[in-house]
Amino acid sequence: MSEPRTVAPGTGGAGEVREPGAPVPDTTGRQRRTAGRVAAADRLRPWWGVTLPAAWGALLLVSLSLTPSLLPRDGPVQGVVSGITAALGHALGLAVAAGWRAFADRDARPARRAAWWGLALGGGVLLLVALVLGRRWQGQLRALMGVPGEPLWRWLLWPVVALVVYAVLIAVCRTVYVLAGRTGRLLSRWMGRRAARALGALTVGAAVLLLVTDVGVNAFVTTADNAFSLADGTTPDGVRRPDSAQRSGGPGSLVDWDELGREGRVFVDRGPSRADIAAFTGGPSPEPLRAYAGLGSSDDVEERARVAVAELDRTGGFRRDRLLVATTTGSGWLDGNWMSAFEYLSGGDSAIVSMQYSYLPSPLSYLFDQTRARAAGRELFDAVYERWSALPPEDRPELYVFGESLGSFGAEAAFSGEHDLRNRLSGAVFVGPPEFNVLYGEFRDDRDPGSPAVEPVYRDGRTVRFSTDPDTGAPPRGEPWSGTRVLYVQHASDPVSVWTPDLLVERPDWLAEPPQADVLEEMVWLPLVTFWQVTLDMPFAADAPPGHGHHYSAEAVDSWVTVLRPIGWTDADSDRLEHHLRN
Repeated sequence: MSEPRTVAPGTGGAGEVREPGAPVPDTTGRQRRTAGRVAAADRLRPWWGVTLPAAWGALLLVSLSLTPSLLPRDGPVQGVVSGITAALGHALGLAVAAGWRAFADRDARPARRAAWWGLALGGGVLLLVALVLGRRWQGQLRALMGVPGEPLWRWLLWPVVALVVYAVLIAVCRTVYVLAGRTGRLLSRWMGRRAARALGALTVGAAVLLLVTDVGVNAFVTTADNAFSLADGTTPDGVRRPDSAQRSGGPGSLVDWDELGREGRVFVDRGPSRADIAAFTGGPSPEPLRAYAGLGSSDDVEERARVAVAELDRTGGFRRDRLLVATTTGSGWLDGNWMSAFEYLSGGDSAIVSMQYSYLPSPLSYLFDQTRARAAGRELFDAVYERWSALPPEDRPELYVFGESLGSFGAEAAFSGEHDLRNRLSGAVFVGPPEFNVLYGEFRDDRDPGSPAVEPVYRDGRTVRFSTDPDTGAPPRGEPWSGTRVLYVQHASDPVSVWTPDLLVERPDWLAEPPQADVLEEMVWLPLVTFWQVTLDMPFAADAPPGHGHHYSAEAVDSWVTVLRPIGWTDADSDRLEHHLRN
């Protein structure tokens, strides 16, 4: 009788047997070999090193980051753009390499020395060509906008800044990766290895996301609000409390001088007086009215709007010929050129009402105060309109709305669309609208076929029109424009009006069309790269020369002439007023 044979568990199935007393096969061999390959792959690159695919990805995207964007960039700013895109290229290179290994079913292996030499030579030539072309494009863009040239030494700072930014971003990403791995190993004590790794990555990823969104942002906004509220209590040199009862903060005002806020005090003190307007027009002029409510008036936005309207009523604003509801941007700022131009063109028979909604300066308000801007614009206009509509039709002033940048976003919030604007207003001017403005987006996306995205034509221009240069009019030029006039003013080179997360993966219409006068033909859409180029353009957009970027003071007179249509006004009058405001 033969001896019984037993199956060796875990050695290949029920058909695999072993003799009694034979050694049991090593069932952990495969796991050890797998771990060995992982360890070998890890040894290919120390934590401070870069693999060949990552290096190629970083180098290619750095070269592409030197292509032109909307605004001129100096060396350090270009370094930030290049550093961010290099980190993206690094990640892209790793992803492509991992995908190829999965397709070819092979493990990672160290690059040969010849491959590194190929990177050094080919990549060096590529980078040198990109650097020369980038320098040339920046010079052309500066000449196009009348910006002085940049010294070569400053331009050459970009590699230093790029390397620092790149190294920091890679270090942060690797730190997160290590934390995810250690969390996975800790969790593997209670669950399977794959589940532990997945849960560890998910846990660390969620923690990072929470930190950079809700927790981190809320803490930052609260801290910034507290810090800038202190600055709001200061008064710039030369600004004095009005001695006129027709300005908020003056004698008999319902709003105390200290409650106006820094920008509110500037607003009510500055601007033309009756004598200034009379000297310019050559005829008598009433005193222009300016009503304002700061955050010190009330923490509640609805109550603050009621205070502003009560102050407007006290000064006699509803008895003027023209009434302007202006939504501020940032910490309560209003562009003095736009406000003064409205008053000069109205011959002083005007009233302007506004209110503050934030302590934060414009760039931070743009990021974090969109909700407060929307609420302020809606509540202020609704409060004014309620009082205005209660007047007999023959006694109502012409009603206008103004908003610049984030202020245009707030000002739009009071209206549902074109017909609402037409039915409730005499006119409106929205300047430098952010891409996320609701009505602006609707009018642009639903534009008439054949009209460009930067200067679209909406419903034949019957109510709403767009202009990149109001001095030349607003398309469709030469066509009748009766009734309410709503004018959007935007520069083709303004990143605020075109920035959107979609730039990461989708070419926008404005880059698929022939470029406008202040955009280089060489600017093209590049996945990942264009997004960061335009993103880094935004912080410097307001520092662009007049007529470019997010700098709109020079367009004030021509824009208001287009909307107000003053009788007997000539181009020579516009030139004279522009010269007067500049001085």
